[in-house]
Amino acid sequence: MTKTILIVEDNTDIHNYIKEVLEKENYTVLDSYSGTEALMILEKETVDLILLDLMLPGLNGEEIIKQVKDIPIIVMSAKISLEDKVNVLLSGANDYLTKPFSTEELLARIQVQFRMLKGKQENTKNRKLKYKQMVLNLENHTVCIENQQIYLTKTEFAILKQLIINPNQVITKSKLLELIAEDTLDCDENSLKVHISNIRKKIRQVTEEEYIESVWGIGFKMCT
Repeated sequence: MTKTILIVEDNTDIHNYIKEVLEKENYTVLDSYSGTEALMILEKETVDLILLDLMLPGLNGEEIIKQVKDIPIIVMSAKISLEDKVNVLLSGANDYLTKPFSTEELLARIQVQFRMLKGKQENTKNRKLKYKQMVLNLENHTVCIENQQIYLTKTEFAILKQLIINPNQVITKSKLLELIAEDTLDCDENSLKVHISNIRKKIRQVTEEEYIESVWGIGFKMCT
């Protein structure tokens, strides 16, 4: 599938040069000459990668980086100081090209980003946890037992995920709350038992087999 690259560069000569290079490599190219125009394009179009100048009319490149999520960004800038590069990369950019740059380096940096993106997508597709007949899909937050889907809340899913990641381990209530804090804050020790009870009820709707065991006075574990 052809990849779409958005060029955000107000210098017409540089912009046209990059566009010509990319089109020769069979990339689909979208053109933007300001930060504001770039955001408008991103609202309407599917973009696989952004080539971004920092010094732009309207919104500057740093502001674009803050607002764009989940799209690789390669910054192209005449700013050569280490501080500028570090700040941009820490703000969320994926790579930094110092102007002037060669055609070969530009294309190589682009290929690296697409290779990394492909790897992430493949990992996401394989992100499933399995225990007995239960399958948790970490990408779309679904749970199935024997191909029958169970509908869990975000907190219930987070609890079940941590129990399956550690299937042979008794997890204390406090540890379980700590583990799920990354995924949800909608739980405390008082409500944890309620969430566990709800998960069990939903599991029993599709199977008689028990999946979660309470270890009195300690916490919970998956049934063996």
